[in-house]
Amino acid sequence: MKTDRYRLERIVAVGDQLLNVISLRDLTPETLLSDIQMQWMVTTPLYNIGEQANCISREFADAHPEVPFAQIAGLRHRLVHDYEGINWSIISSVLFDELETFVAQARDLIAELDEGESGPQEADFDEDVTS
Repeated sequence: MKTDRYRLERIVAVGDQLLNVISLRDLTPETLLSDIQMQWMVTTPLYNIGEQANCISREFADAHPEVPFAQIAGLRHRLVHDYEGINWSIISSVLFDELETFVAQARDLIAELDEGESGPQEADFDEDVTS
């Protein structure tokens, strides 16, 4: 079974790849609105990110209400099931205004999971415990 950690790692990996491609291709919101090749290019990574978000456990998602897992999953469902009805202005906003933050949130959650697995580290304690 794929874990929440695995799903977060996939969100980060695919999200970073998508952000990199957007940068390398100099993709702009205006280009995305009019260029069907660019629309197709961003759709598959968004499907993948949305599918991972959709499969995050309810318990994990409920413990992190600040992360928009449900909205990202909903975006994926909309892309998959209503292609002709896609509002590319909304997709553009997601890509250029929200994706980087979502990927950073997923990265932070992985770090939190790492901290929880390893327990407190020496740096977490005061240096002089004898006084």
